[in-house]
Amino acid sequence: MNAFVTNGSGGNAAGVVLDADDLTDPEMQRIAAAVGLSETAFVSASDTEAFKLDFFTPNSRIAHCGHATVATFSYLAEIGRVAEGDTSKETIEGPRKILLQDGAAFLEQLAPQYQGESEWTGVTKAEILAALGLVEADLIADCDPVVVSTGMKFLYVGVKSSAILSEIQPNLEAVQTFTEALEGVGVYVFTTDVAKSEFAATARMFAPAFGIDEESATGMAAGPLACLLHDRLGVVTDIIVVEQGVYMTPPSPSILEARLDLADGAITGLMVGGFGAVMEDREIEY
Repeated sequence: MNAFVTNGSGGNAAGVVLDADDLTDPEMQRIAAAVGLSETAFVSASDTEAFKLDFFTPNSRIAHCGHATVATFSYLAEIGRVAEGDTSKETIEGPRKILLQDGAAFLEQLAPQYQGESEWTGVTKAEILAALGLVEADLIADCDPVVVSTGMKFLYVGVKSSAILSEIQPNLEAVQTFTEALEGVGVYVFTTDVAKSEFAATARMFAPAFGIDEESATGMAAGPLACLLHDRLGVVTDIIVVEQGVYMTPPSPSILEARLDLADGAITGLMVGGFGAVMEDREIEY
């Protein structure tokens, strides 16, 4: 399945394995490695929620995955295993709400938590800029790199222009070192210099610690970015749309929509979603 597609194309590919109840963790890991995509979701029965989802990258388990969740529930809806409206998933870190609406799937994320450089251990802004081939003048004014979590930690680096974003060629070994030190998944580099007015930002995602050199759509990272745009960069709307994947080789344009829950201007939670499309049925030997 491809998730966060644009008119049925682009997006980010995820494996979806149904009826995975009898698979062990080592078997799921071997299947994910054989599938070879950034994440594979394994769907099984849950005692408390509509479904249980386990997520694996090619080299490790991961607690949550936005695009694999969108892919999974889009497919479950397509084959008639779940109806439009509210549903849910069980994960290794507890339950999360899911909304199916007008053919799109949305997943619940938590209120944002921010960590600036003064709260980091063993990582400096200078090291981050060096790993990304950036200099101070490339950054959005008054927006230093920051770790944001709505359930998973990502490092956010805002750059002034789409030209700067498109030219980044990261040192992936260094990126892996500092994201591991930050206990994060990866680095999400973004710009608000966008060509299309429907997008609040365009982003690129690098997560080599999880075997992902670059990813075309990252639902768990788009949510915190929407929060950062709202809380610190003056985006006042409660629906924030992010574009990703346009600067990959080859490009795979993706659209990720965040819907913020606000109380007196503060974000109390959010849903992130988009559309999924079936791309391939595959048999895997594991």
